[in-house]
Amino acid sequence: MTTVLLISGSTRAGSTNTAVLRTAAVLDPGQTRLYDGLAQLPAFNPDDDVEPLPPAVAELRRALAACDALLVCTPEYAGALPGAFKNLLDWTVGGAEMPGLPVGWINAAGVAAPTGGSGAHTELATVLGYVQARIVRSACRRVPLARSQVGDDGIIADPVVRAEIAAALDALTTAADPVRPAP
Repeated sequence: MTTVLLISGSTRAGSTNTAVLRTAAVLDPGQTRLYDGLAQLPAFNPDDDVEPLPPAVAELRRALAACDALLVCTPEYAGALPGAFKNLLDWTVGGAEMPGLPVGWINAAGVAAPTGGSGAHTELATVLGYVQARIVRSACRRVPLARSQVGDDGIIADPVVRAEIAAALDALTTAADPVRPAP
């Protein structure tokens, strides 16, 4: 069974990006795990990227090592990745978990967003290339989402949006190697 780690780039309580990933977890509960430690990560400092790692960083790296693929959904702030999410990515540089890991992302920026989130996703592709993750293009999708499409339970009911999320998960599970080398 392929395990897909889901990471939201938002710390916002009512985030549409997190709603996309909560919906992914509902669509495929046996194969997905929602990471919720973004806000607990300390600011990246290369001096701290040594054993023993800060506990939140060790948990992030354990989650990455235990998955077969990664699905990200992140907002764009000021034309780039949000600082907290970039910090998470910075903590992956010194680890051995990302090389070869199949990664996809869903861009949920609303239709009114000035750039449609393209700045964040361009930056994300750059960082993922640097850490040698394997970007699965068929798992990278633009799915504009309005807050009104998210239910009170934080889940998206719209069948078109759910189909796009399911397609991204399917592309990742198809791309994931059945056996990934240990970091």
